[in-house]
Amino acid sequence: MMLVSTLVYAQPRKAVADKIVAVVGDRIILQSDIKNSIDDARRQGSEVPANAFCMLMDQALVSKVLMLQAEKDSLPVTDEEVEAELDQRVRYFIREVGSQQALEEYAGKTIYQIKDDARESVKERKLADAMQQKIVSNVKITPTEVKAYFDKIPKDSLPYFESELEVGQIVLLPKASRDLESYIFAEMNNYKKQIESKTATFEQLAQRFSEDPGSKDRGGFYQINRNEKSWDPVFLSTAFRLKEGEISAPVKSDRFGYFLIRMEKRRGDDADVRMILRIPPVTETEINQGKARLDSIRSQIIAGSISFNDAAARYTEDENAKFAGPFFMNRDGSYYITIDQLDNETVGVLRTLNVGDISAPVPFTSDQGKKVFALYTLNQDQNRIS
Repeated sequence: MMLVSTLVYAQPRKAVADKIVAVVGDRIILQSDIKNSIDDARRQGSEVPANAFCMLMDQALVSKVLMLQAEKDSLPVTDEEVEAELDQRVRYFIREVGSQQALEEYAGKTIYQIKDDARESVKERKLADAMQQKIVSNVKITPTEVKAYFDKIPKDSLPYFESELEVGQIVLLPKASRDLESYIFAEMNNYKKQIESKTATFEQLAQRFSEDPGSKDRGGFYQINRNEKSWDPVFLSTAFRLKEGEISAPVKSDRFGYFLIRMEKRRGDDADVRMILRIPPVTETEINQGKARLDSIRSQIIAGSISFNDAAARYTEDENAKFAGPFFMNRDGSYYITIDQLDNETVGVLRTLNVGDISAPVPFTSDQGKKVFALYTLNQDQNRIS
């Protein structure tokens, strides 16, 4: 008896690696899911309240309920929508850490594995969003009702809203030399010849040479919709001019580089395509020339020979600004944005500006991995409750 007792108490105590903290229908919520969300918030510099676990737990429960109801109601969330969001996330993460290699080293996974790990959670969130939209779609609230509700709240109970800013920018993208442009164009034509002569497949060449992190591991494969505005317009229009099995000539996009595209399958406004992206490299010479040009534009604005808005309309190479103006726009169409909607580099620049100031040229890396320079101006900086 003593021997048995000794053996029992000699066993090491088992540590709990993870545990289920809630079950909604046939879906579970793990303790690690909540803790990972808290850790992500801390890594992004957000202030984490003491009751963060309970708050996130409530959000997770509501999200699971909405998601399950969305599945029951067969609300449409397509694989294409999920893939598009995953691609956007990958591009954002690459911009934050600097390169695809840095992201893979940081995560300890390939881009494909990162997307694969996030695919289920992204789909669940999109289903929950679709269900929430369905619930509120028929809810009508007038401005008078909102004001009446707001006026009933005691002044000392009103929530505080952080500072909102009006931030303008003028963007210049240093261009590669003509020789490098010609070299990349010739390379793309060579890929097309190899594919047509069947000495290599499109998939093989995409995996080997494409500089698009979102599709490289899948042999350049994308599912696209011609009405989806997040796609590059040159890429989209070229793809939908192709017949099934046809390969385009190399086409240039100012936002990305050179595309080679093959139409795999067409279903009305939806299509399966493969593409190879090559980005002509920009040398220090072109980078310095771009910075000097932006310095000259800044001097003109400060001297009063041209306004910031007119300079942006004339010189900026930000496609969105050509249509919406140089100021960052919110989803609701307003030009007021909060600090947490900006990346850390931009926030760092804005902290040095007073209203009306023009920053020196600021270098950053675009979503497409290109070296870019921008001038920033701060038009408004105020605490607003609206």
